[in-house]
Formats: sequence, C-alpha cells, structure tokens
Amino acid sequence: MNTVVHKTLVVQLQAGEAADRFPVLAHFRYDAADPFALSVVFSHDGRVLAEWALDREMVGEGLTRPVGVGDVRLRPESRGMWDELRIELLGNDRADGDRHRAVVFVWASAVESFLRDTHAVVRPGEEEVCVDDFLAGLTAEG
Repeated sequence: MNTVVHKTLVVQLQAGEAADRFPVLAHFRYDAADPFALSVVFSHDGRVLAEWALDREMVGEGLTRPVGVGDVRLRPESRGMWDELRIELLGNDRADGDRHRAVVFVWASAVESFLRDTHAVVRPGEEEVCVDDFLAGLTAEG
C-alpha cells in the first residue's frame, strides 16, 4: 500500500489585503510516517515561494468553520458558485511591526478529495506515532 499521497492544485494567492489574487501551484503531500501533518509547497514559475506544515485535522475542520489562532488560520468562504478554503499564513515580523501575511484560496472540493485520499492511507483516529523513534530523533538532534 502506498503511504504517501500527493496532489498538485492551482490555487489563488493574495499577498496583501487589497491585492488581487494570482494563480500559483500548491503541492500538497501527506506521508503516513507523520500521520498528523500535511505539507504544502507553493511555487510559481518553477520557484518555491514557501513551504508550510499544516495539521491534517485542522485543515478538515477549516472546511466547515474558522480554526487556528497562530501562524495558520483557516475558514470556509463561498464565492457564489463554488466554495473555497481560505488559508491565512502569517510569516516573520516586518520593519513596520506588522507581520508578513499571505492568503491562499483553494477550491474546497479539491481539499476534500485530497483529505479522502489521506484517510484511505491512515483513517482519522488511527494515527500512531512511535514514541521511541520520536525520542531517538530528538536526542540525535540535540
């Protein structure tokens, strides 16, 4: 059985509050070796713009209600004929005291499809983490 799920989507990036949206690629990845996490790499014209780790359960919850209080905030949004997942990503501090911010809009049904594929690999509630391996990794880094 394949333990890694990939999906590449065209998403809409809004880099400022009044800025227009523009399309970028989002490369979603799920690996059963890290069963609670999803990674997303955003790219444009062959260049990586950013990489983020997201909580798989939080992404699912963000499809139905606002979630997140830290660097990642998600909420559903409706754009007339289709529903989107709004992902707000907060980065490092700027010189003016605010933080760098980007908002990504993803077609909700594409996120739902990706999550279904991840659930086929590891069902929600059946995630396991080998504590011995985790501790060994921590001590090796230290």
